[in-house]
Amino acid sequence: MSDAPSHKSPSPKSHGRLTARPSLRPRELMAEPQVAGAWTARIVTLFPEAFPGILGLSLTGKALAQGLWNLRTIGLRDFGMGRHRNVDDTPAGGGAGMVIRADVLDAALTEAQAGPGPTLPVLYMSPRGRPLTQARARALAQGPGVTLICGRFEGIDQRVLDKHAIEEISIGDYVLTGGEIAAQVLIDATVRLIPRVLGNHDSLAEESFSIGNRGLLEAPQFTKPALWDGREIPPVLLSGNHAAIAAWRSGEAERLTQERRPDLWRAYAETHVDPAKDRQRSGASDQSRMYREHDKEPKR
Repeated sequence: MSDAPSHKSPSPKSHGRLTARPSLRPRELMAEPQVAGAWTARIVTLFPEAFPGILGLSLTGKALAQGLWNLRTIGLRDFGMGRHRNVDDTPAGGGAGMVIRADVLDAALTEAQAGPGPTLPVLYMSPRGRPLTQARARALAQGPGVTLICGRFEGIDQRVLDKHAIEEISIGDYVLTGGEIAAQVLIDATVRLIPRVLGNHDSLAEESFSIGNRGLLEAPQFTKPALWDGREIPPVLLSGNHAAIAAWRSGEAERLTQERRPDLWRAYAETHVDPAKDRQRSGASDQSRMYREHDKEPKR
């Protein structure tokens, strides 16, 4: 039995319909296969191995394999300074932690935007950014793609953000150790809106924040069995009366939004005013308004 090392080819890794095998070639010659014309996510990160991560599973993973969207990672360390490929330095003015250097990130962004295809908007995942919303995800899904910067340490030198007019996006009022998870959240929220990614595109119509659901939270969902642990499915959902079911779901969406997201409810109320309720709040009715208009008529 021989102890000689095996020369069997390594298993292929794929981020799309094409296949790439690991090799000793420079990283710039090992870019993930790209499908022309597909929505594209370019990720600038210290940890390219974090992608596709969860995005490689389920519907988004299937869509990636089918070429419905592209994924390309740009390793920030490849553009680091000196023998140790340093990407950060101490903050100007003092303080704790380290800051990603402007010159390093600028070189990585230049690489990210190079090559064929349209210029993509650049977003920096940051807790101080504008909140990511469903409306923003819809807008991104309708475009050619996005370049995402995954921050680390204390942040990024402001000068490179200003040079490239980079918009900061937040996924919530909390802080993560890095932007990789936040980038995957944004990509998932966007890719699922691309046609053919979801098996049933109609499921988007009535989910939370959707236009079909008036921007409100989604109503509760139920399935079999009809009775579980002493708890019943609301009878209206088993009635077969589609109008009644729609009315119930609409009411539940309004109730949940009022209770859990008063900010969404205020925005909804400002643009969806019930004329009858508006007249009631003002103390007026159709009849009293008619009388007031009659009193304004010139007397003969």
